[in-house]
Formats: sequence, C-alpha cells, structure tokens
Amino acid sequence: MAKKKAKPPSPDAYSIHSQLIHGRSRDEHWDYRHHVVPPLSSSSTYRLEGASRGARGFAEFAQEQHDPEKRRKAPIYIYDRLAEPTRDMLEEALALSEQGQACVTFATGMAAIAAALGICVFSGHHIAAHRTIYGSTYSLMTQWFPKLKISTTFADFTRPGALERALRPTTRAIYLESPANPNLQLVDIAAARRAADAVNAKRRERDRIRIVVDNTFATPFCQRPLTLGADLVVHSLTKNICGFGTDMGGAAIGSYRDQSALLSYRKDFGGVLSPKGAWPILVHGVPTLSLRVRHQERTAHEVAGFLEQHPAIARVLYPGLPTFPQYELARRQMVDYDGNFAPGNMVYFIVKGPHAKARARAERLIDRLARDAYTITLAVSLGQVRTLVEHPSSMTHSSVPLDKQVKEGIDPGGVRISIGLEDPRDLIQDLRKALAGI
Repeated sequence: MAKKKAKPPSPDAYSIHSQLIHGRSRDEHWDYRHHVVPPLSSSSTYRLEGASRGARGFAEFAQEQHDPEKRRKAPIYIYDRLAEPTRDMLEEALALSEQGQACVTFATGMAAIAAALGICVFSGHHIAAHRTIYGSTYSLMTQWFPKLKISTTFADFTRPGALERALRPTTRAIYLESPANPNLQLVDIAAARRAADAVNAKRRERDRIRIVVDNTFATPFCQRPLTLGADLVVHSLTKNICGFGTDMGGAAIGSYRDQSALLSYRKDFGGVLSPKGAWPILVHGVPTLSLRVRHQERTAHEVAGFLEQHPAIARVLYPGLPTFPQYELARRQMVDYDGNFAPGNMVYFIVKGPHAKARARAERLIDRLARDAYTITLAVSLGQVRTLVEHPSSMTHSSVPLDKQVKEGIDPGGVRISIGLEDPRDLIQDLRKALAGI
C-alpha cells in the first residue's frame, strides 16, 4: 500500500517574519518542496503538451482569481513576459509583506508607478498629488502625462483641507509618498482615505478615486498603507527590499481586482522584471528585510541625534525623533509587524544659512564625504547595507525647478542620508570630520 503523501504545514500558522524567509514554495501552488533555496528559472518560453493547454493558458492569464482553490492551482506557463515561477514566488512574498492580496512586479520602481497610475487614470482624468515626490515621478506627471491629457494638481496634503480642495470631478487618483522623498514629510493615509470616501459616496463605481501610495522609504516592515486605506502600494524594489544594491525592480500591490489590469499593462508595455532580477530579491532581500531595517533604525536614531546637536546643522528631520514635526502621526502610522514604532532608516538634514549659501555648504559637505569618508558613500538610491548620501536639490530632484523645490519643501541645503549597517560610531566620525570643513 502506497504511503500517503504528507501535507506540508500551513504557513499561516507562523509569524510573518518566518513566512518571509520560507515563503510558500512548499504548498500545492509550487512543487519546489525539496529546494532549500527557491530555484532560478531561466527559460523565456515554456513547452506546451497540446493546443488545448496553450489555449487554456492564454484564457486564464490575467483573469481575476477570487477562488482560493483556483489560486493554488499550478499555473500554465507560456512565455516569460506573461508569467514565470521565480517572479511569481517573489510576488507572493511581496503581497504577504504588504498584507495585500496580489502583487505584480516590474523592471523598475518607475515602471511600477507608471502602471499603478496607468490603470487608474486615462485621457481627460486628473491626479491629486502630494507636493513633495521623487523627481522622476514629478517628471512623469508634468512632462509625459499632459501629452495624454492627464493633468495633476500638487498640494500640501499635510495642511487641513488641502487634499479636498485639490480634488476635481475628473480626479481618479490620489498619489502620495509617505515618508516623502527627500524631506520625510508624512501624509495621514487614513485621512486621505476618508477624503476619497466622502467623494466616492456620490460617484459611480467606475468613477471612484483610487489612492496610490509609494511606500519605498518606509518599506513593508515599517508601514503597510493598504491596512490604512490605500488601494495600491508601489515600491522601488531596488532600494530596501533588495537591500544590497545589486538588482533593480518595482512592484505594485493591491487587491485581486487590480491584478488583472496590472498584468495586462505589464504584458503590453513590457516593463517585466527578469527572473534573474527577481531571484536575488526573493532569496536575499525579502528574508533579511526585518533584520536589516531593525538594525538600521537603531543607527539612524543615533546619527540623527548627533546631527541635531551639531552647530552647523539647522534642522534634522527623522520620524524617530520627538522633535520631528509629525512625530505623533509617525508613531501611529509607522509600525512594524509586531506593532512597534518603526521610523525607518532615512534621515534628512539641512545645513545652516540662506538658500544659496546653504546649497553651497551642502555641496561642500557632500564633496568632503565623497573624498574622505570611509563609511559613507556618495551615491543615489537608498536602502543598501552601505550608508549612502546625496544632495537632492542638485541630484535626484534636479528635474524639479529650484523655485518649485523650495515651494515643495525641498530645501537647497538639504542632505539625504540612507543609513546602512555600519557601526554608528564610524558614521558619526566621518560626518563630524566632513562637517568641520564646511
């Protein structure tokens, strides 16, 4: 008599920390139960046993799957641009990390942002966006979307009533980063949800406003916008989720209702994350996210405290400091999986002086760090094991005109630092030396 096959344990009985390490590669959906490390797929196309199987695979692609039994069924793979197993496993892990239902990954974070907005707004529609956003997102909204007759209103969502005043009859999306790049300003996501609901109550389903939140700075470890009322969350996987600076990627996470549109958008526009890009993020990035960010938060707090006391610094913005202007909102909104305050690893500080002088001093500081620092690297991007520093006004946000930078909360003397895994004493030593020369 054949021995009955043992049923693998349900991941749902374990903490999310363990699930992000072990994944779901040992259930019926994935037949990789003998792999300790999830495999890397390297096939751009897949063999089909007959025309009927091929037809069924195309018919089932990008179809909403509300039935749990159908979702667990092994998919029919046809072509990498549609779906493939390594990327699919990463998408399962990312959906879990954000406590969402479905995830679709992309080649870059900007591809994910374009897709998330691309399924929400069409020609003649309007976006209400928080005033402080990443430079390339600003360029997308001001240079490219107008060619499609999609307009954007930028407003300071931290001011009472500003979001509501930015909405129009044609508004179909509210877009924000929280914390915002680069000044770490927070937007109350639950309040944005209430504002959208008040308008949506008077609209047809197809005309409802969707909320899209870029959660790259916080990471899913520190904040999960879907639980606060967002419809879609986007990430640059290149940053903290990858964590090692080795691979690029993006993700859009939400409900099953958006999965079909996102998959179709990715198929037709072609911004597909390769399996070779997905594998390191799946195997190295996601499983170590909690460990890395916990360590980085402790160091960020020490570095921010040092900067706050330095005579050359006018202001330090870090959500973990009691002096942070939105500290109470940070404590309420930025929490880890266990409910602990999780202010993240990003610090923004402004050197003293009027705008022109402060900008020159910030650039001198950056130059000194690039030349003399051992533990601090001048480089764009963020969320790596190495501490990275940059000058947003002249670098990542240079596509935003200088007068608009000031208006949108990007100080010309501002410096953004992404805390890595180095000893905080070493980081402070390098900062102290560089600050002494500006």
